[in-house]
Amino acid sequence: MPSLRAVKSFVAAAKYQNFTRAAEALCVTQAAISRQIRELEAHLGVELFTRSGRAVELTEAGNIFYDAAYLSFVNIAQAAERIRSTSVSKKQLTICCTPAFSALWLSRRLPTFFAVNPDINLNIVTTENFLHMEPGVHPDVFINKIAGPREGYHSIPLFHDLIYPVCTPNYLEKNKHINTLEGLQETVLLNLSPYGRAQIAEHLDWSVWFSFFDIEPNIRGHITTHFFNANDYNMLVQMMLNNQGVSLGWHHLIDPLVKEGKLVMPVSKSVEFKEKLHYLTYAENKANSEPFIRFKKWLLDHIQCESTAVKTTVSK
Repeated sequence: MPSLRAVKSFVAAAKYQNFTRAAEALCVTQAAISRQIRELEAHLGVELFTRSGRAVELTEAGNIFYDAAYLSFVNIAQAAERIRSTSVSKKQLTICCTPAFSALWLSRRLPTFFAVNPDINLNIVTTENFLHMEPGVHPDVFINKIAGPREGYHSIPLFHDLIYPVCTPNYLEKNKHINTLEGLQETVLLNLSPYGRAQIAEHLDWSVWFSFFDIEPNIRGHITTHFFNANDYNMLVQMMLNNQGVSLGWHHLIDPLVKEGKLVMPVSKSVEFKEKLHYLTYAENKANSEPFIRFKKWLLDHIQCESTAVKTTVSK
């Protein structure tokens, strides 16, 4: 058997395709990572990486070894978690959702769940690619827009999309012309790009949103404006809060920020997708488990209590 420390260094380097990032993840020096990789290659008698400057790429042998090593570490971690779970009194529930839903919806409301459920531990797994989960990851609950339930899972509809422009009060005060749809085209538009998303649900960006009002957006912008693209919605929200432009707001994610006065709607137009639902999808073998029953009730109670009424909507 090769050194487990060397294998651990190899898995980190293969995951990040970068020795420096692997060193940061393991809290060691880059020199230590390089030394461990050299020792492992010497033990196996093959090169595991091709090196070109700072960039590294797995060789064919490296790919074979990574697949086996990574899955082995996942299995070890899961076994350890199962052992810990049986040795403590707290119940466990693993929930998978998008980073945006985790940061903007769950994180705000989870204190109320823990307040009445101190005996339940929640494990949150975030991803944008629900169709290709990492090996060994089997969440008890998914919260996303996949309509067809997975094998062994059952889905409950939660809410539909309601989408409208938002920015900070300060940005609106300094750009009063954005109180019309035409004016919106002449400001900085923060746009959610589809990369990593198109395979699980329809995508909505500024071009699609404007099309509901028969307007062709000026995506090239003027000399003093930009059309900024990012596939990280959390980043767009932070840029809005930093007064850097206008973004489309998904009501279920940004409504608390609107109610707090941190964000406002520059125009009273929105697009409502009543047939495009978000779902709570749960493993059927968890249907009668106490942690899931309590989490489901808490989630559905919250969603039922939160209004989605916004003036002047266009339905599809």
